[in-house]
Amino acid sequence: MHRSRVRRAIAAGVAAGAMLLASLGAAPAPTPTPAPTPAPTATRAPTGGDDPLARFHAQRVRWGDCPEKPVPAEMRCAVVEVPLDYAAPAKGTVKVALGRIPATDPDRRIGSLLINFGGPGASGMAGLAADPKLFADLGERYDLIGFDPRGVGHSDPVSCGGAQQAEGDPNADMAAALAILRDEVKRCEVNSGPVLAHMGTVDVARDMDVLRRLLGDEKLNFLGFSYGSRLGAVYAALFPRTTGRMVLDGVDTLTESLTEQALVSARGQQQALDNFLTWCAHQTGCVYGTNTRTAKEKVAALVERLDTEPLVGHDGIPVSGLVAALAIGQALYSQSTWPALAKALALAERKHDPAGLLALVGLTESPEPTDPSDPPDPSDPPDPASQDDGSDQVPADNLAAALAAVTCADDPDRSIDKATPAALEKEINELAEEFLQVSKVFGVARLLSVLTCYGRPPGTDFIRKIDHPGAPPMLLVGTRGDPATPYAWTEETAERLGSAVIVDHKGDGHTGYGSSRCVAQYVDDFLLYGRLPSGTRSCPAGE
Repeated sequence: MHRSRVRRAIAAGVAAGAMLLASLGAAPAPTPTPAPTPAPTATRAPTGGDDPLARFHAQRVRWGDCPEKPVPAEMRCAVVEVPLDYAAPAKGTVKVALGRIPATDPDRRIGSLLINFGGPGASGMAGLAADPKLFADLGERYDLIGFDPRGVGHSDPVSCGGAQQAEGDPNADMAAALAILRDEVKRCEVNSGPVLAHMGTVDVARDMDVLRRLLGDEKLNFLGFSYGSRLGAVYAALFPRTTGRMVLDGVDTLTESLTEQALVSARGQQQALDNFLTWCAHQTGCVYGTNTRTAKEKVAALVERLDTEPLVGHDGIPVSGLVAALAIGQALYSQSTWPALAKALALAERKHDPAGLLALVGLTESPEPTDPSDPPDPSDPPDPASQDDGSDQVPADNLAAALAAVTCADDPDRSIDKATPAALEKEINELAEEFLQVSKVFGVARLLSVLTCYGRPPGTDFIRKIDHPGAPPMLLVGTRGDPATPYAWTEETAERLGSAVIVDHKGDGHTGYGSSRCVAQYVDDFLLYGRLPSGTRSCPAGE
């Protein structure tokens, strides 16, 4: 039975990808990002004698107006250039946009703190502008820096051409699905330009070292959430001598293949769903009642039922099991969205209305107003809609295009490209049994991610080879109920880095800094004062 379900999911996956982009609105081809209006303040980096990157290190950073509004009154932005290809710096350049909120206590200023909010594909400038109060204590002594990594946001954004009206034929074979994927790769190449071939985390880490020099910092101080943890680890491996105080929260894997990552992620999402259902069972009016065992079965039955009988929203958008799994997974990123998930599932089960599920993935307005006083935090899932403010500078599909580009640039395995369609379909069906045993809700959706890099060039194996690079001690935060970066990855990455101390957050949601005062205290103490625990420390759930 799972064979037909997997085939439907593969077909729906192609159609759902196009549907998601269409719902966000197709953007015109990206136009060059203009440099912000120059301001009186500027910084110049020191230069060296035989430095092949001397011209990049000699740039003046001119802080001016930011390309999007609103931003905090004190925030200024800039655009700098970095090499397109670090192996051949004269080959071309890429623009990198960054924003800065100056330290509020300049007499006690330590330097700059680069922050990466995750993704890959999330805008660092938008993340910094969204809720700088979250970093108020750090912002007393650090200039807070958020940057759009190459190919993201206002840094020469990549695109696959916006919405493509694909049809999801449930009887389509693997060969047809692979042909669609190949066409998508071609569209990405045409619409993105040369930066697409240089989107890997290794490239971005080298960009960060250019930024460090331009900001005038002897060492890089860094706070990385989710994917940002991989970025920090790669920087530490490339530049251990200039690695300063580094915190990685929601720690990514460095070693696992896409298939292994997908299986671990399915397991992590299922654990997070189990935790949600336990919470729901103690709430008045939970649609699944008080029995958590039968609740798990009912959610799985809903997702499977929607694979053959999708619900259709008021605006005509169909919600398949694949979209439902995506919506549920999005809501599990933060406990703050658990009430919305409970309402969405009740609406789908009792009234056959998918409006709540669609709202969770940003495809329609929420049936209930949200509290505007509830600020975003790094544990919230990336919202594709928030990546486009209506301007013509950032393509609507930039987040999705960048996510795929970086994922594949970081993955060296392309055995999938050598398999015949029949052999590949057989392999996926065999994997499906294992994935469905891990999670009947998320298994099939996570399994589809093994096709992400089909038709793309092999990526680097540098990240998988990171092993005790000799970087100074750093702090890693792992959350036990994290649906996106399971706690096991925190332990694995700490072992690979060889110089990490772990904060074991017993709570739920993706990352811990924005949801746990205990975690925030350990992070702030290290970044502000260099205080690092001597061994693993724990932070309780339910703060």
